[in-house]
Amino acid sequence: MICGFDYGTSNCALGIVQDSAVRLVALEGEHAFLPSTLYALDRDLITEAVGRGLPDIQSRQAFAELRMNALTRAKRARYEEDIADEDQTLFFGRAAFDEYFQWPEEGYFVKSPKSFLGGAGLRSEHIHFFEDVVTVMMQNIKQRAEKSLGADITHTVIGRPVNFQGLDAEVSNRQALEILTTAGKRAGFKEIEFLYEPIAAGLDFEVKLTENKTVLVVDIGGGTTDCAMVRMGPDYLQKEDRRGDFLAHTGERIGGNDLDIQIAGKHLMPLFGMESLLKTGLPMPTQLYWNAITTNDVSAIATFNSMETKNQMHQLRVDAAEPKLIERFLRMREEKHNYHIVRSAEEAKIALSDAQNYFASLDYIEAALGADVTREQLAKSIASPLEKMLNLMKAAIEQAGEKPDLIYMTGGSAKSPVIRDAIQANIGDIPVLDGDHFGSVAAGLTVWSDKIFK
Repeated sequence: MICGFDYGTSNCALGIVQDSAVRLVALEGEHAFLPSTLYALDRDLITEAVGRGLPDIQSRQAFAELRMNALTRAKRARYEEDIADEDQTLFFGRAAFDEYFQWPEEGYFVKSPKSFLGGAGLRSEHIHFFEDVVTVMMQNIKQRAEKSLGADITHTVIGRPVNFQGLDAEVSNRQALEILTTAGKRAGFKEIEFLYEPIAAGLDFEVKLTENKTVLVVDIGGGTTDCAMVRMGPDYLQKEDRRGDFLAHTGERIGGNDLDIQIAGKHLMPLFGMESLLKTGLPMPTQLYWNAITTNDVSAIATFNSMETKNQMHQLRVDAAEPKLIERFLRMREEKHNYHIVRSAEEAKIALSDAQNYFASLDYIEAALGADVTREQLAKSIASPLEKMLNLMKAAIEQAGEKPDLIYMTGGSAKSPVIRDAIQANIGDIPVLDGDHFGSVAAGLTVWSDKIFK
């Protein structure tokens, strides 16, 4: 079978064409969207699961030679933790969140691994580990889909952002695509193609147009914002070669996760001492707070988890005018609740799409702990990343050399009225239409897969 595969920063989805219509496959109960999360009882059990999921003895043997050290550590972890062969060691999607929330300090939790794939300065062992994380997630999704469909899936088009990282984009993109290709092959896909995510979202929208339009497609994903100026409509729909219809595309590693991090930093981290004072009257250093919640940056999280940061925090508790706040911060670090805090910030962002006020509860840290956030406060806290998103839209319009007839919005964060108001204020009085905020990229990838693989 042929499929479109949206391996997203926030969610994953897989679509097929059935009876001439696109259908997203149920991956978790009735849900077509599986959160891009993984929880493992031990980090090296991820690598072990990849090897066990490979289709034949030759590929398993070759993989075992490549990952000998990690597989030895996995065997040791099973022995030390008394993990039987039949025990479940990996959890995906909502189940991964459940395990992490229940046992944050016990296992190894990964959220939005796609954010890391283009990271600069990754050593070979980091790249190998990300290959394994992506592979095991793809294996899991492919198996779920095949079980639901009752057929093997062999060909896929996978979505990709315009740029995985802002710095040295060409090297970053090559690295990320190599990881995704390696993972896809190990997951069992025989043929893999890639398509820009905003173009995929546009293809899904195009089938609904009754007249030709020049459309600015804006895809605000979890990890990136991508824009494409595309000529589309009835006269373009059946064309085999669409290269001349794609007038411009821009993209940067700034997305919904960055909004969540800003909300967490401005509204939740003060509960842990950020913005408080030292006994000297000087302000508390803030970088270790940002390191705690910048969950889409490997080096920031590694720094936060280091012994040096722990020692610094203990010293700050001595030096702080309000040591109880630093004690709370230390407890949050020991219990590994930093991902949970960013998740709480995301929930605030989602709630403030419909409400003017929201209480972000952190009762998993401490009873009755939390912060009130208004939509106006949220708008101020995300001003910096939002400005970058608007600049990407303006750059795409400038590249194309013409104004769009309409703007088509997709991606989870695109639902925010704060973002919509900013677009109207900065881009101009152009109609803004909503797509399926979560499914349009997967649907467009599926449309393209059906076109190129048929």
